[in-house]
Amino acid sequence: MLRYTAALALALAHAFASASGLQVSPVTLTLQATQNADGLWLSNTGDTVVHAQVRVYQWTQENGAEKLTTSRELLVSPPMVQVGASERQLIRVIRTGATAGGVEGSYRVIIDELPVEMKEKKGLQLVLRYSVPIFIAAAGAGAQSPAPQLTWSLRREEGQAVLEVANNGGMHAQLADLDFVDTVGRRTPVHAGLMGYVLPGARMRWPLKTSAETFALGGVLETKINGNATQENIPPLPRVR
Repeated sequence: MLRYTAALALALAHAFASASGLQVSPVTLTLQATQNADGLWLSNTGDTVVHAQVRVYQWTQENGAEKLTTSRELLVSPPMVQVGASERQLIRVIRTGATAGGVEGSYRVIIDELPVEMKEKKGLQLVLRYSVPIFIAAAGAGAQSPAPQLTWSLRREEGQAVLEVANNGGMHAQLADLDFVDTVGRRTPVHAGLMGYVLPGARMRWPLKTSAETFALGGVLETKINGNATQENIPPLPRVR
């Protein structure tokens, strides 16, 4: 399960940390243009009660950075929950208006586990934060293409390779599992698992841990976009003179 961020306290030596049993499913939601509501399930697989706060934000990307702002288009109910051991709670995600602009709407539901006092256990308690992407499909004759339309570029900055991806389509692109195969057939793992998202009309950039020299000859970047395998041609990355 994707745990987009986790608020984890650093444990001191010999400190005891009680682990949470909070689970969230599904890990993402897409509401169709005519769909007014959907739901997330919070499950408690632990043996003690879990308290959590649920909030929803509009999700945008500006200057290559993620931005969350208070949402007026979506509501969540209930905003505060208490889930008993081995129980689960439905969180309703409810639309309050139509998606504007002819493109997919993007939001995130933030679920913060709240620490509880446990007198019988000493030490630090681990509390989790889940960040669940919520998308609302665009409607109307003026809606843009429902598929992402990506432009890729790779550049060298201070000896480090930086990947930039722009999305001119009307739907988000989820990037995952990147491998690079150069022109002589050498395969290099670039990023395992989720790299990130590029929202409609946005441009994102990711500094890569892979050496810039790996891309010197150019080649093919193999990746998954919204779960579908794809290949992108990458031109040679000029060497520093």
